[in-house]
Amino acid sequence: MSKRMIPWPQRQTLPTSAEALRSEVRAFLAAHPPAAAADVRARSWMGFDAAFSQALGQRGWVGITLPTQYGGGGGSAFDRYVILEELLAAGAPVSAHWIADRQSAPLLLRFGSDSQRRELLPRICAGELYFCIGMSEPGAGSDLASVSTRAVPNDQGWLLNGSKLWTTNADRCHYMIALARTSGQHGDRQQGLSQLLVDLSLPGITIRPIRDLAGDAHFNEVFFDNVQLPHDALIGAEGDGWQQVTAELAFERSGPERILSSMALLECWCDQLRRSGADAGDQRTLGELASRLAVLRSLSLSITAQLEQGQSPVIPAALVKDLGTTFEQDIPDRLADQIARRGGEHGSGELMRTLAYTSMIAPTYSLRGGTREILRGLIARGMGLR
Repeated sequence: MSKRMIPWPQRQTLPTSAEALRSEVRAFLAAHPPAAAADVRARSWMGFDAAFSQALGQRGWVGITLPTQYGGGGGSAFDRYVILEELLAAGAPVSAHWIADRQSAPLLLRFGSDSQRRELLPRICAGELYFCIGMSEPGAGSDLASVSTRAVPNDQGWLLNGSKLWTTNADRCHYMIALARTSGQHGDRQQGLSQLLVDLSLPGITIRPIRDLAGDAHFNEVFFDNVQLPHDALIGAEGDGWQQVTAELAFERSGPERILSSMALLECWCDQLRRSGADAGDQRTLGELASRLAVLRSLSLSITAQLEQGQSPVIPAALVKDLGTTFEQDIPDRLADQIARRGGEHGSGELMRTLAYTSMIAPTYSLRGGTREILRGLIARGMGLR
């Protein structure tokens, strides 16, 4: 069996123009400070704050990579990387605009109709229009090819029936981009799938929040009961949904959010060590985590370079997500060991609350955006190993 190398660009650094944005974003965060408590900031890309998202939109930092004709900033993928890196490191509440900015807007720009782009993209860039992703289903988690939600064409457009599961912020969003079967049968796998724009205020839609182990309710079940969609709800060409989703997932799996989800905890622990002192074990742990973060950041930036060049680095993005979420999950485990090793003497109330939250939510890091098992299957196929 032949083995193929995964195509990977040379080591990438941030362009000067993108790095110059960093001070501006930090000044913005000083004027719009995230919550003071680390256990709240640990919820960063689950933190929903419409006013914060709109303030970002006013600065031109939502949809910064979109063309100016649609209200975007006309910036680069590197500009967006710097903005996200600073927001996530600070624990800013970015959840309201997150999906629309990260993948819905680029998807609509690439595959949407002229009317879809004109109507939706400026409102996304203003931080006023929020999207969720309709991919996973009760019987089709990361196996998207087995979705059973169906949209049947009729004289009014498309009649949608089925359900979606684990849909983040569906109860707060305006639109869903749903993957549905529009032709063929359930067993046809990738064939006959399309993406549809679903106005979540339409009759026939029921949304039920799901409370997680940490007590939050950002996940949802969404049910479609004879939901009538217009003709122009179709995104791209009928039957092209699988190819569109594959391209979309490169955006979802490649950003700094895949390495920074536990940063509020790590920074809180570092603050504690600055006050009380670090022994050799603490220093060794911090050095190991910092070195892993540096490597992962370099890999993530290299994928950003590919996105900037108009490529769709599906396999490298899957690899970085797998490595990144492993790193994010290791942080609470390693810090819990360090705190226990010292008899809990360096565990302040805030640190322990943040550790408790991060430990509870960390298992989801390797689920959202595609499970570890699915990603490793993609990587193996990309290398010619299966």
